Amino acid sequence: MEIKVLGTGCAKCKKLEQITENVVKEMGLDASIEKIEDIYKIMQFGVMQTPGLVVNGKVVLTGRLPKSDELRNLLTS
Repeated sequence: MEIKVLGTGCAKCKKLEQITENVVKEMGLDASIEKIEDIYKIMQFGVMQTPGLVVNGKVVLTGRLPKSDELRNLLTS
């Protein structure tokens, strides 16, 4: 599984990266997590509000922090 956390470095973006890493570890998922901070790369995903989350090339979340249960669902669907 390939996960990308999109964000320019704001507190919410850092928090999304942290909770994503925690949930991946808790669930024992085989996943790579990449943080993308370049605004031009972020815009290539069509994301205009950060933080954003991309799972296997698909944008699954933008503009807010998910609860842990929601994040688990996003990573397993």
